[in-house]
Amino acid sequence: MSSAKGRWVLAATVLGSGIAALDATVVGIALPAIGRDFHTGVGSVQWVVDAYTLTLAGLLLLGGTLGDSYGRRKMFAIGTAWFAVASLLCGVAPDVQVLIAARALQGVGGALLVPGSLAILQASFAEEDRAAAIGAWSGLGGLATAIGPFLGGWLIGAVSWRLVFFINLPLAVAVLVITARHVPETKAPGPVPRLDVKGAACISGALAGITYGLIAASSYGWGSVQVLVPLAAGAALLALFIWVEDSEPQPMLPLGVFRSRQFSAANAVTFVVYAALGGVLFLVPTMLQVVSGYSPLAAGAALLPVTFIMLALSSRSGRLATRIGPRLQMSVGPVVIAASLLLFTRIGGSGGYVYEVLPAVVVFGLGVAIMVAPLTATALAAAPADHAGIASAVNNDVARAAGLIAVAVLPALAGITGDSYLHPLLLAHGFRMAAVIAAVFCAAGGALAALTIRNPAPAVCASATPDGSYCALDATPLRSSRTPTLEAVPVTIPVNPEGQR
Repeated sequence: MSSAKGRWVLAATVLGSGIAALDATVVGIALPAIGRDFHTGVGSVQWVVDAYTLTLAGLLLLGGTLGDSYGRRKMFAIGTAWFAVASLLCGVAPDVQVLIAARALQGVGGALLVPGSLAILQASFAEEDRAAAIGAWSGLGGLATAIGPFLGGWLIGAVSWRLVFFINLPLAVAVLVITARHVPETKAPGPVPRLDVKGAACISGALAGITYGLIAASSYGWGSVQVLVPLAAGAALLALFIWVEDSEPQPMLPLGVFRSRQFSAANAVTFVVYAALGGVLFLVPTMLQVVSGYSPLAAGAALLPVTFIMLALSSRSGRLATRIGPRLQMSVGPVVIAASLLLFTRIGGSGGYVYEVLPAVVVFGLGVAIMVAPLTATALAAAPADHAGIASAVNNDVARAAGLIAVAVLPALAGITGDSYLHPLLLAHGFRMAAVIAAVFCAAGGALAALTIRNPAPAVCASATPDGSYCALDATPLRSSRTPTLEAVPVTIPVNPEGQR
């Protein structure tokens, strides 16, 4: 973290993951304008969000495998260039169908880009600096995602929603230049495995079927053929994916990584919490514009405090988790977020920003800063080092899939259907219901973390050194100026698909 090269690597990964995360928030600000421009209902608006998340979630595992096998820097750069071209297509889309297709292409680029950013950090930084690097990555990445809506809101109000996609282009050029000059190439040792095409097809089809069925439920009803058939097909493909990965000699997702209780628990917490976040944050920008009368610029600026809080606290949160273990922060953080979601229910058309919106935003920022860095670092640290890319992909995939499902389900559960998202009274009622549901999910995520996450065992303190000094109970062994001491180093034992160590 203190080296110039380390700072350049961090800059590349922050900007790269930032342009992928940028669209999630920027598009949220643009949804009312897109809906009005194309005269479309909430179903099409949901697909503008979910088409991107669908291909991203469906191909993240493949992207992580490609990075581990062929080079993380190479896949990171290819994903960035692909994402930029797809962003250009989004900006010139003549109708909502073309926009949805271009958003799906964006997700393909994101699937190569997103796992590479975290895997590069995991593979490039010294072990004692990884948690701080991931904390800085999450905090600075939050800066990109907050500046984006602010700039995007101004562009929507001044020119057009189309320009929110064009802001990705100069960022992508900067990422490619920094990556080419400063990011080291890393990949998993051993021969390059063949691509697991069957696994990629199964998981992509599973997510497509499940998502389509969930979105269709608001229009056709849960008992209709249009809902039950895609849901059943998606569930069958998900089961087939697990079978394929278990029998495949070189799987895209080595199921052995889930033998780590810590890895499985961290990803379970990720799914529950990110489902709540994805569902509510999909609705907040629309709520501010339709119900509270905010301009797109004001709606984008309303969430800026989250960025400043994450920027100030995320790296410190990562260091604290390294010192005391991640369990406390992963348990408390979701509960704080749940409290913020309940505060969001106070948003209406009568109060001002300071009274109605700011308290929820500040508490939300604190909760996210407490939780994100420890959660991400725990998921990555629990997997073998040669699976850094796939571990990053799994954690990102779980988060994206959770948001994908939440965006499909939560509006319907809250009664937001058809064009009700453009009617203030209907949207306000549905939003409050959605926020309460999401708060319950977040609190459940904190309880799950408290029950399943375990802090790493403390290092065993050696006896006194020849100069008579002792290490503290919660510190690493002290070094003597005369006689070096051995420090405990965690060793990961890889497990191959046959379960042999």
